[in-house]
Amino acid sequence: MLRRFLLLSCLCFLPCVLCAQSSLYQKYIDRYSTMAVDQMHRYGVPASITLAQGLLESAAGTSRLATQGNNHFGIKCGGVWKGPYMLMNDDAPNEKFRVYGSAAESYEDHSKFLRNGRRYAALFDLKRTDYKGWARGLKQAGYATSPTYAASLIELIEKYRLDRYDHAGHQRHAEKQAQEQQKWQARAGHHVVRRCNGQYYIVAEAGDTYASVARSMKTKEKKLRQYNDVPDDYRLKAGDIVYLGKKRKKADSSMKRRYHVMESGESLYTISQRYGIRLRSLCKMNPIGQDEHFQVGDEIKLR
Repeated sequence: MLRRFLLLSCLCFLPCVLCAQSSLYQKYIDRYSTMAVDQMHRYGVPASITLAQGLLESAAGTSRLATQGNNHFGIKCGGVWKGPYMLMNDDAPNEKFRVYGSAAESYEDHSKFLRNGRRYAALFDLKRTDYKGWARGLKQAGYATSPTYAASLIELIEKYRLDRYDHAGHQRHAEKQAQEQQKWQARAGHHVVRRCNGQYYIVAEAGDTYASVARSMKTKEKKLRQYNDVPDDYRLKAGDIVYLGKKRKKADSSMKRRYHVMESGESLYTISQRYGIRLRSLCKMNPIGQDEHFQVGDEIKLR
């Protein structure tokens, strides 16, 4: 009788535990879903993947790493991290994990970690709605050592319908983008404001100077020159592209081709302006010897 009673007690207790876990997970989703959607629109990481990783890596925000270090994604220090860290046992004893000032900082760093990491570059060729491809790609790229990592992410996404957040905010984001473009257009006057690789630009006309464009755009000439990778003595010519903010470090994943085939009269600078990529970043992606030159037909890496 006692044995039967204990068995029945355990069976009754199990649904309570599962219910409590589900409630904890839902609270985490409710709290951080807006943040995940914002990161998706800014960096291209599906909100479903961000939320699923946050749930899994931080035990829905209850892990020691999350509560004491605001680290929701289990990101270790690596060679580039210069901020604070905490020691925890993981694949090896006393490994260094990044510590953040807030959960928002952790979400931001997670997006940048994936976006700027070479081994994760192929993920951004996938559709934003392909959460299964992203989950498997993260595992293949070595984000985690668990053999069931991809399956665990997919299970969380499907159980809590996290994929619905991958479709969230598109209209709101488009409206915000339209308002921002209208703001620039109001300053640009007769110039038409266009957008490339996430940044706005105009095409210079006869008589334009960097000083005159800077005045109309209510910015500093020095900054405008920095955005466009030109020295202080460069004179603006009709037909030049003038970006109104910082260009990106590489082409966006929405651009299908990863390379540009160099044409006659082109240089890395003209290509950087054409695709909205910082010249310095383009040079790093396409290193060349001191006595060598790019030639017509060469493939220039864009991302």
